[in-house]
Amino acid sequence: MSDLGGIKESLIKGDANKVKELVEAAVKEKTPVGEILNQGLIAGMNVVGAKFKNNEFYVPEVLIAARAMHAGMDILQPLLAESGIKPIGKIAIGTAKGDLHDIGKNLVIMMLKGGGFEVEDLGIDVPEEKFVESVKAGTQLIGISALLTTTMPSMKTVIEALRAAGLKDRVKVMIGGAPITQAYADEIGADGYSPDAASAVDKAKELI
Repeated sequence: MSDLGGIKESLIKGDANKVKELVEAAVKEKTPVGEILNQGLIAGMNVVGAKFKNNEFYVPEVLIAARAMHAGMDILQPLLAESGIKPIGKIAIGTAKGDLHDIGKNLVIMMLKGGGFEVEDLGIDVPEEKFVESVKAGTQLIGISALLTTTMPSMKTVIEALRAAGLKDRVKVMIGGAPITQAYADEIGADGYSPDAASAVDKAKELI
């Protein structure tokens, strides 16, 4: 009987070696890959996300848990492809043009991967053309983050560029970052706003 509860608990504790060992053991025991993913890794990241929302965990704990998740995902990734398990959706995420702050973005990416999404990291200081290209390639949801108020207008530029390319109805746009509010998201025509990395996963699921 593979220890899916143990995978979940070790992930919450951020014990990457233990997660790796238990995931390998579960694979050897022929546990379905989807079960290892959902009841082990994703279940663990859900708890981490909830603790982060409730201020029981802070950024360092989340990063350590995410590293443990990656240790398990590295083993499962090739098997997921073989078993035909599809991610919930495809997301491309980057910081707004002119913005070089990526801690928030990286945290959101880890939480989204932990939530079962396929995530493309577009990096920092991302021009609108890059977001447009990503949607042409099949991205269903775009995430844009900004830490500086001066880079906020480039979020609107991305939405306008998607409209101009006739792609806005094919994709949802989610924004976030310290200066961002729901009111600003409404003002520029973004589909969603999330105040933190854990809420971003819920919002992404809702939008997709």
